[in-house]
Amino acid sequence: MSFGEKILKYQDDILRDLATLVSIPSVRSAAEPGMPFGRESTRALQTILSMAEGMGLSVKNVDNYAGHAEYGEGEETAAVLAHVDVVPAGDGWEGDPFVMSTCDGHCFGRGTADDKGAAIVALYCLKVLKEEQVPAKRRLRVVFGAAEETGSEDLAYYYQKEPLPVMGFTPDADYGICNREKGRVMLRVNSAVSSPVVRSFSAGTVVNAVPGEAKAELCCTAEQVERLVEAARGGRFAFEPMEEGVRVTAHGTSAHAMQPQEGDNAASRLITLLASVFSEQELGSLLTFLNRHIGMEYDGTSLGVRLEDAESGPLTLNLGLVSVSEEGASFSIDIRYPVTKDGNWIASRIAEQVEAAGLTVAERLISEPLYLPGDSQLVRLLSDAYQAVMGQPAALYATGGGTYARALRGNGVAFGPFFADEPDRRLHNTGENIELSRFMQHAQICLEAMYRMLTA
Repeated sequence: MSFGEKILKYQDDILRDLATLVSIPSVRSAAEPGMPFGRESTRALQTILSMAEGMGLSVKNVDNYAGHAEYGEGEETAAVLAHVDVVPAGDGWEGDPFVMSTCDGHCFGRGTADDKGAAIVALYCLKVLKEEQVPAKRRLRVVFGAAEETGSEDLAYYYQKEPLPVMGFTPDADYGICNREKGRVMLRVNSAVSSPVVRSFSAGTVVNAVPGEAKAELCCTAEQVERLVEAARGGRFAFEPMEEGVRVTAHGTSAHAMQPQEGDNAASRLITLLASVFSEQELGSLLTFLNRHIGMEYDGTSLGVRLEDAESGPLTLNLGLVSVSEEGASFSIDIRYPVTKDGNWIASRIAEQVEAAGLTVAERLISEPLYLPGDSQLVRLLSDAYQAVMGQPAALYATGGGTYARALRGNGVAFGPFFADEPDRRLHNTGENIELSRFMQHAQICLEAMYRMLTA
């Protein structure tokens, strides 16, 4: 029997508390006094810390940016990092995305998979360690962040106030052990409105998700509408007549920005459709740039930044946000680049083309990649924990996702909670869910790993 099996008796309690946390629509909103990421993200953070207090754990809230529950003693700390904020629910849910439901052994709801389920499990693992009175060689914290989905400045702030752990992991990816995370470049580009045809264009809710829907209101002739309808034949488009034009809606498939090839980008679909009928002058400079330099691509070819390495695979590019209105026009892209490449070169290469087209780079964010050697102490510890539960060592892999592991500055990796053979029904998709039997397998691995970090 592994130590991790001790978590199984808490399954009903875990699901009860997970349902409570899912019921909080903790999408980041405008800051309010004392609530840097808005009211609901703050409520989710305070709720899980209150749960920890009820378990008799030591708790600290760091200015509503992040907080932790802790067990153990000593100068050193180890940590498990999870987050309680979520991306917007989006459309297409069969029920209320903020009411957890169970069907055929699965729990559905926004945040069940990313990352509230893992956060609740880690908290209960800490509860088990306390109840079993496990002798501790260091303090073990479960750190809960409130803004992972929008840039992770929550942990940047938290670790200005709290010491970095000597080892840690974040259960916000897949098993085995993700010791390589691609770097990230995020760019927001602005333009003055210059289209005589496109009155408005909107697509996307966050930059790190493939837009599942895009809409445009067009000022055009009946003949041009007919050409649009003909060009759209066989595609997922809807047309609604308007005075002096038409409203066009494109439907795609949402996916996480780290794997845009798994989705169908509605913004790109709609831009490509418009470009098949209207001239570049009619489209305006911003949509023309997107049609020329991105189109339906997700590998950066037409931007001149197609890259790949053996360690982590190819660069991926997601057109996450597009907006055209009377006030102006903008788009935002999210690039995940290989661990051996240079994010500053990528950003500069794109900026040159943006400026040559008469557009402006309004925001630039670069996150360096993470690369932890496979023979490190932490990787061995986690692999042994995985083997104790699953009967085989954990494989190493790379991801395009950006996790909290970066905040640990070389002292941490992503580890779980999902398994490679599970269907991809997680992340930022409609119908987000967890399979309960696999979820409890993860709980055992998580407890085993936390036990070893506490006692090693």
